[in-house]
Amino acid sequence: MKQKEQRIEYHFGKAGSLVPLLVAAMMILWAAVSQSNVNGYVPAFFAALITGVIFTKEEKAYGEAMVYGLSKPMFGVIVLAVILAAVSGKLISASGVVQTIAVYVVEAGFTGRLFVAASFLITCLLAFATGTSVGTYFVVIPILFPVGVMAGAAPAYMIGAIVSGAAFGDNLGPISDTTIASSATQHADLGTVVKTRMRYSLPAAAGALLLFLLFAKTADGAGGSGITDVTENPLSLIMLVVPVVIIVLCMMRKHLITALSWGILAGIAAGLLSGIYKVSDLIAFPGGFFVTGVMIEAVTGTAGTMAMLIGVFALLGVLERSGFFEDVGALLSRLAKTERSTEATIVLSVGILSMVTGVISVAIVALGDLIHEIGEKAGVNRYRRANLMDCTGCVFCFLAPWTVHCVIPAQLSAQFEGMAVAPGSVPFVNYYSICMLVILAVAVITGYGRKGPKGE
Repeated sequence: MKQKEQRIEYHFGKAGSLVPLLVAAMMILWAAVSQSNVNGYVPAFFAALITGVIFTKEEKAYGEAMVYGLSKPMFGVIVLAVILAAVSGKLISASGVVQTIAVYVVEAGFTGRLFVAASFLITCLLAFATGTSVGTYFVVIPILFPVGVMAGAAPAYMIGAIVSGAAFGDNLGPISDTTIASSATQHADLGTVVKTRMRYSLPAAAGALLLFLLFAKTADGAGGSGITDVTENPLSLIMLVVPVVIIVLCMMRKHLITALSWGILAGIAAGLLSGIYKVSDLIAFPGGFFVTGVMIEAVTGTAGTMAMLIGVFALLGVLERSGFFEDVGALLSRLAKTERSTEATIVLSVGILSMVTGVISVAIVALGDLIHEIGEKAGVNRYRRANLMDCTGCVFCFLAPWTVHCVIPAQLSAQFEGMAVAPGSVPFVNYYSICMLVILAVAVITGYGRKGPKGE
């Protein structure tokens, strides 16, 4: 009853409730086709929110729904993580460590497509070990991305390799929130879920690796052309303490925010003690109402991303209070008749909700009970259901250009002059999610992977 009382009513009924979402979708498509940076996506969500006011019958409830979306814990976590990651990334990039590593990589002949493929594998391992795709971006991109570009790889393919590796880790990692959520909602043993998920994730990873080796483009047609005038500084390698600290703490299951904070503290200490940085390099007040330095530049550089996140979460609050997610679940549940149609319904429902919310675990938890119910009726075993949910999320959520899996990598790439990648470009080079989409289609149509463990 409480949920019904919170529903926002619209002029023209459900058609009116869809107007904000349609406005956002059209403007996002416009920005993506125009190859805009993160800032180009910001107006889409605010235009959607403003347009919705025209169609709502309850303006007060509509305004409260926006605030409700911003009150979600996930919003605070992502905002803080983006700011702290920008600071830690700036500490690394401004130290010269990237250029130093790039010189060594080129001298070793490890350039172009080889470096792209290696970056994919490295990111797979880190994301699998830490269980966080977003956290992996903050650790990997500030180092591997610019090194790869300077070693001859095209920027978009470097981002694609990193996002693909993060998707693999999120998909298969036993401590990933999506793995835990999918197994818990379907009452399935976590270890068996991971074991049976390999039949989907490993072929997708193999396909992605092959595609990166075959089709990854080089920046200038020749590996290493971007560092001809760069001199290495071996002392700068001390700044690798930043990602090391963050990775170790994430593997110890520390909170992402505290892990990033300790990484920044370690980087500041290492930079000051080694002489790479002076205090004035980090922050300075030259007068005239100005403030300069690595830290303030990093924080202010996230303004576009912050604005977009505000718009995204405010719109999520409106959609939730409008009953959008409930309606999607109810509509798709009617399609679940046979075993195959039930599996298709699972893929469609989780796919739509993960794209709209931008958070896979939210979609899995929101639909978990419904999928458990329709799956049991149709005879789809619990491990199959858990795997379809998680694999679907790692396709559609990672391929939607407005989610954190495209926006955050794009924002991090923009820190490096001349290397920025547009959010709309990321889905086309995320070969893991593309391969997983093919595997999901084959799995539902042919029944591949349908057989569960003995007794299921």
